[in-house]
Amino acid sequence: MDVLHRIKWLVVRGRCRLTYKAVLELHADGLDPDDAFEALLNAQAIKKVLRSKPRAGARGAEKLYVIESFNYRGTLLYTKGRFAREAGEEVYYLLISSKISTFAD
Repeated sequence: MDVLHRIKWLVVRGRCRLTYKAVLELHADGLDPDDAFEALLNAQAIKKVLRSKPRAGARGAEKLYVIESFNYRGTLLYTKGRFAREAGEEVYYLLISSKISTFAD
């Protein structure tokens, strides 16, 4: 399964989480988490893959996936997230950033 399909699979199964920052960004744009989830489900491609700096105690850099896509109302959203583990085993997609997309993104 390719990465985008894996992300969509996790969203459909309710295994997608948002950071506090992502919730604040959505709220500031008049959006809610469902708008971000809709945009992920509508995505046609991953725009780019970034490497994060390793966190303290982490083994190495993580891949961050940037996706720009429309929600069901036609608003273009920018999302950035990564795969992570919850409770030691279940994999989910963690949205680190989620907001209305601008040309600067």
